[in-house]
Amino acid sequence: MMSLDPSNMRKVREIELCWIPLSEGTRLAARIFMPEDAESNPVPAILEYIPYRRRDATRARDDLAHPYFAAHGYASIRLDIRGSGDSDGVILDEYLKQEQDDAVEVIAWIAKQPWCNGAVGMMGISWGGFNSLQVAARRPPALKAIITVCSTDDRYADDMHYMGGCVITDILAWGTSYFGWMSRAPDPLMVGEERWRDMWMERLDAMTPVFATWLEHQRRDEYWRHGSVCEDFSAIEAAVFAVGGWADGYSNAIFRLLAGLKGPRLGLVGPWGHKYPHTGVPGPAIGFLQEALRWWDHWLKGAKTGIMDEPMLRAYLQDSVPPASHYDVRPGHWIGEPSWPSENIQSKTLWLAPHALGEKPNDQTTQVVNSPGNTGMHGGEWCPYGMGGLSPELPLDQREEDGKSLVFDTAPLTKPVEILGAPIAVLEISADQPNGLVAVRLNDVAPDGTSTRVTYGVLNLTHRESHETPKPLEPGARYRVRVQLNEIGHMFPAGHRIRLALSTAYWPIVWPSPRSVTLTVFMGASNLVLPTRSGRAEDAEIRFAEPVTAPRTKYTLVRQGKVERTIGQDIVTGETVHTVIRDDGNWIIDAIGVEVASMKEVRYRIRPNEPTSARMEVCETYDFAHPGWRSRVEVETALFSTPDHFLVEANLRAYDDDRRIFSRSWHRQIARDLV
Repeated sequence: MMSLDPSNMRKVREIELCWIPLSEGTRLAARIFMPEDAESNPVPAILEYIPYRRRDATRARDDLAHPYFAAHGYASIRLDIRGSGDSDGVILDEYLKQEQDDAVEVIAWIAKQPWCNGAVGMMGISWGGFNSLQVAARRPPALKAIITVCSTDDRYADDMHYMGGCVITDILAWGTSYFGWMSRAPDPLMVGEERWRDMWMERLDAMTPVFATWLEHQRRDEYWRHGSVCEDFSAIEAAVFAVGGWADGYSNAIFRLLAGLKGPRLGLVGPWGHKYPHTGVPGPAIGFLQEALRWWDHWLKGAKTGIMDEPMLRAYLQDSVPPASHYDVRPGHWIGEPSWPSENIQSKTLWLAPHALGEKPNDQTTQVVNSPGNTGMHGGEWCPYGMGGLSPELPLDQREEDGKSLVFDTAPLTKPVEILGAPIAVLEISADQPNGLVAVRLNDVAPDGTSTRVTYGVLNLTHRESHETPKPLEPGARYRVRVQLNEIGHMFPAGHRIRLALSTAYWPIVWPSPRSVTLTVFMGASNLVLPTRSGRAEDAEIRFAEPVTAPRTKYTLVRQGKVERTIGQDIVTGETVHTVIRDDGNWIIDAIGVEVASMKEVRYRIRPNEPTSARMEVCETYDFAHPGWRSRVEVETALFSTPDHFLVEANLRAYDDDRRIFSRSWHRQIARDLV
């Protein structure tokens, strides 16, 4: 990755701490980069608004982008949300109305500053991508355009809580991180020696295990509709650039935004995990900051950059690869579609027959599946963070999972098949229980038998008609269900086979059904619909510059971290234990002298034929220190269940130096609601 060329760049002024006042007295902490002459030559502003500590935790990431925009004539602002980092107040949950209200007020404040010309853009990844959409729907007058990266328009359909009406285990894995991150102390050098302990105690006293709240809302109710901009796409009038990666957990939203928004919009999907594309892994990373600059220059400066002449959707069509836990670079090529939905996408229907996929419906034969509870151990992460060789996050060879599933294969392909969009499995099934799930995987099977997962989807069968009003199954009754798999761009080569795999479990990504379920699948009435695509000559014109950034943050390594992922099995009880350790080590940020350390360990346990044996445990620690100050937070959580209830345990401890100043435990029992 190259650093920016200083020639023709404006000199940049950095403000380490700028307090942005709100009308009721709360102050939010910002770090701002702007041209040195901005007060005499005002510039547009770009806001990134997240709760992840601008001072230290995201500094390395922030330093790559915000100075870059400032050097190109913008005031680039990294703001801590109320109750996080060094900002006043407390944070009680994700995406609250208060968060949006604050942002609307902040944007108005920014637009009135002497260094701003009144035009504001908003951007962010993950949380910052969510609230960019949410704030755009509030229509603050100064907000002209946004860039939303790795985010969603639908908080129930595509976030770290539920998928297809199923509970996904990131509800606790991410929920525990949220619990720890929002409990961290402000920095005394920023907020004052006389204030920081009181601010910290206010946060700790307000903290609750909010993942229990998420579990209390198992249907798509008003809780999830809030902040889901898909409820009213017409509310967004600002221009929207939606960006993501195939390996990420959030790429589906890009296609819904392109189809649902009526204003100016663009979509970009690469091979990456949960990363900005200029640091994207799997590669190739691209010159995303240059693309963002073209976007900002067009919408905030009125410059002719050609960005809106690009295809509405630019996507990376991935080549077939052997299964691996990570790829530094994913082979493929860029393609473009002038609109979405695209007239260039055709539906190809393949019909299920016993262990086969064919061009025509088969006789009405049936097959059954009842998968072991540990089916899915090779599925990787729900949301890979794109750490490359540091972390085995991607799905492994699927042959073991396929052996625990009902599989249907095409004959070896006589020519390549290119797909772009969401494959759909239409299944006629019956079940022997009132509650169950089906996991559907689309695999690319090489001539040597290796099986690479291309995409997947899951459905809680009680949600077959609606996520708002689920209904139990009548055992033995026949139902027609539709399972939409995650959007994907992939090319199946000639000689390979396309495989559809069905299972009744997908652990540890998906929490198991209350009881083991057997599904009967009716062959001649079930099919797979593939979104096939024909190549366009214009695809060859789509290319990106190499990544360019501002200089990297300098730091001193104190202790090297590590990432481990292991699967063990007790051959007597059959219990499988899947352990993931992410130790980020210790390092000192040279410019500010702050030492940072964090560690997370997750364990998933299950026995093959006992859904209620599923148990998940998470431990995390966070340390921040500089001379004369050291703070530490420890969190421990657990999730397990009976057929009728979820049970949540949580512990939170905080230390000022080595003295424990806070300790609290929570125990919650939450009724299962057809999940």
